[in-house]
Amino acid sequence: MRSLLKNRELSAFLAILALFGVLVVLNPAYLSLQTLGMIFASSQILILLAIGAALVMLTRNIDVSVGSTVGLCAIAVGVALNSGYSLPLAMGFALAVGALAGAFNGLLVVGLRIPAIVATLGTLGLYRGAMLLWTGGKWIEGLPPSLKSLSEPVALGISPLGIMVLCLAAGGAWLLARTAFGRDFYAVGDNLAAARQLGVAVNRTRLIAFTLNGMLAACAGIVFASQIGFVPNQTGSGLEMKAIAACVLGGISLLGGTGTLIGALLGAFFLTQIDTVLVLFKLPAWWNDFIAGLVLLGVLVLDGRLRQALARHQRALKYGRFQPGNKGGKHVTPFPKRNKEVA
Repeated sequence: MRSLLKNRELSAFLAILALFGVLVVLNPAYLSLQTLGMIFASSQILILLAIGAALVMLTRNIDVSVGSTVGLCAIAVGVALNSGYSLPLAMGFALAVGALAGAFNGLLVVGLRIPAIVATLGTLGLYRGAMLLWTGGKWIEGLPPSLKSLSEPVALGISPLGIMVLCLAAGGAWLLARTAFGRDFYAVGDNLAAARQLGVAVNRTRLIAFTLNGMLAACAGIVFASQIGFVPNQTGSGLEMKAIAACVLGGISLLGGTGTLIGALLGAFFLTQIDTVLVLFKLPAWWNDFIAGLVLLGVLVLDGRLRQALARHQRALKYGRFQPGNKGGKHVTPFPKRNKEVA
């Protein structure tokens, strides 16, 4: 049990396997790579947002504007393509818009010292309004086949955009775990004062986290436009809460400094898997958020109880009440024997 608590990626992975087991028991026909590929394709947007949200949360901040950023960047790529620009230029334009949106959030938090939740609540409405003003409230339709083809499977049922998502997740996980640049994110979120004393560029790290988050939201907007084939005027609404929930499920701490991108990926996959299971069993769509929220609350309550039990066990070991290997649970005094010479 302790190993599951310490390794949240493992617990998230086991939850995914358990849900697959329930699905297969109810209908063995769903045991196939096609089902797995369908769930992964549906989870790509949330995975990208969860990775970006994890970077910000590791620095002990939060960004609730990414849903609006997704919509704004989806509009950007759609408008650019419909204006006759090439696909690479349109995608580059969307990434630039996302980077600017993320950097603006970072400047509000780092430069003006506005609490992240307050700043990004403001930009959530700002970016949504900019999106509607840009389009006049209309949908972006008639996107070219070159964009839609990016979501078509090419290898093992995975599309080019799916491969991009996996590469970003693997590269980001390696960067955080194996480089000094990545460890700065953990240092800033774990102890801000200590990070400054160690020479970590705290403000730069937080600004980079918000900027990368904006760029990943732009990638999510591109994936959305490619998969759907058009861009509604409410694109991205509500995705920010799902991204944060995915991070929490995957072990990213809201207090910063704890968690991995792989955990965020697994959390996003699990939440999407719940929605897919409900669709496969033809349950009404309004059950999705209710059941996903219920599962999240259940996981958080169980996690809190188990962490309390683990903390009590660790305190008992620390103060000598029980020693590992002490069969029978005999009490061991927490105080060492007094040195007679000193006495």
